[in-house]
Amino acid sequence: MQAMGLKSKIRQRKYKAYSSYQGEHQDKIKDNVLQRDFKATRPNQKWSTDVTEFKVQDEAQNGIITEKKLYLSPIIDLFNGEIVSYALNERPTYDLVNEMLSNALSKLRPNETPIIHSDRGIHYQQYHYQQTLKEQGLIQSMSRKGNCLDNAVIESFFGTLKQEIFYEQTTFTSINELKTTIDEYIHYYNYNRIKTKLKGLSPVRYRSLVLGQTT
Repeated sequence: MQAMGLKSKIRQRKYKAYSSYQGEHQDKIKDNVLQRDFKATRPNQKWSTDVTEFKVQDEAQNGIITEKKLYLSPIIDLFNGEIVSYALNERPTYDLVNEMLSNALSKLRPNETPIIHSDRGIHYQQYHYQQTLKEQGLIQSMSRKGNCLDNAVIESFFGTLKQEIFYEQTTFTSINELKTTIDEYIHYYNYNRIKTKLKGLSPVRYRSLVLGQTT
């Protein structure tokens, strides 16, 4: 944390949550399989995903400053809080979620078929998304309508990330600067940010300890 120039601080700032909800197709809505059971006994047993939005004042070469948006789509492993995969894009299109999902699936071992939980956002109702999960044997789970607590773990991660990278109202001068900061933060979060519930280890080191691996 010190290496990134971050400091611990009680979360105070509030952020308006991004929502990809655009209505429902009943045949695309899945049961809440997770049922707020956020405990997992092994890696890649339960995943959670969502999309969040950032805003930044971006200065063009001609000196004109415009507000731009950046979207982050991660998957978090409920076993150790590790960010399994993520994607960044200036538009919240399905490509954002598809890139994240493809990267995550490539990391699964044979016979690993996690539950993947999300809200009812439009991305997760897409045919391609649901068909990919079906083909890979993953179990899709969705929060109840308008109930963010059903996906509390990833909502908490978003709050922590935004609080720590925007500590003392840090500003960014471009989209690229913000992207780099998020990349660095997620690496730090996985490899260096310790958690008491993980025996004082980072998510990656805890996973390695449990699996008897070295990193």
